[in-house]
Amino acid sequence: MKKRQVVIRRGSSNRSSSNQVVRYGECQKNHAANIGGYAVDGCREFMAGGGEGTAGALSCAACGCHRNFHRREVESEVVCDSSSPS
Repeated sequence: MKKRQVVIRRGSSNRSSSNQVVRYGECQKNHAANIGGYAVDGCREFMAGGGEGTAGALSCAACGCHRNFHRREVESEVVCDSSSPS
């Protein structure tokens, strides 16, 4: 009998896996950095401002910040097939 084991890794830096899902979380841009303070805008999740492949896809529709200011979450799936002796 063949068994299938699926392992979900969070924050993995392995780029060779083809089963990776990238999600962008809350905005971490410090809007008060120029005056020596710390203030974030409270945007909780990146929402693309345009379609895939356009310049608007890299800016957030909610806060207007670039996608790089949002926390990046990578989920990769590793599938291992194994057969057990009967």
